[in-house]
Amino acid sequence: MNDTVILFHGIARTRRSMQKLANFLSGNGYRVVNVGYPSTRFSIGDLVDIVRPEIDGAAKAAGEGRVHFVGYSMGGLIIRAFLRNDRPANLGRVVMVGTPNNGSQVADFLKDWPLYRTFYGPAGQQLITEQTAMTELSGTVDYELGIIAGNRTIDPVSSLIIGRRVPNDGKVSVESTRLDGAAAHIVIPANHTFLPVNKTMWSQTLSFLKDGRFTA
Repeated sequence: MNDTVILFHGIARTRRSMQKLANFLSGNGYRVVNVGYPSTRFSIGDLVDIVRPEIDGAAKAAGEGRVHFVGYSMGGLIIRAFLRNDRPANLGRVVMVGTPNNGSQVADFLKDWPLYRTFYGPAGQQLITEQTAMTELSGTVDYELGIIAGNRTIDPVSSLIIGRRVPNDGKVSVESTRLDGAAAHIVIPANHTFLPVNKTMWSQTLSFLKDGRFTA
């Protein structure tokens, strides 16, 4: 196999958080590019500009192989924004994991708190459920997309903000991960914080990259 997978971590994380997934995909024959970026210092639009050279380099190095994208949490929003205007000619499949495609009620609740604003920066202000700006930034889905959501929470406060009876992963509701145009959507028993190291997520990601579908 000569396909490449480009990985994107979530906000306030580093590329180290995706390393175990990178190792798993490498072990299954993919060339993996694990992208790091200063997620809390810039807006999502600016972050796209920052990661573009690395994506372009990975696509060029892929030769005739396909280039797939996998994004955890806000990493999925980076992918959406990038693919609106730029995409490799050899674009393969895209997987989003716990991505707040319709925003997070937790971000709504915290967005004006000084500590949140300081810690999560400009991109943190774009994770709200009022999605006008993100819709303009991201365009429509016209590529092969699979979405993985979690429905386990270990954060009672965040889950209370989202809604006691609303399925969620402790940060993002299952419903918020959905996106028109997606080819497949699956819910797994996982918590948002630990999605990157969840082995069920790994195997489902691999399934979609290989076959364009999730396993039952």
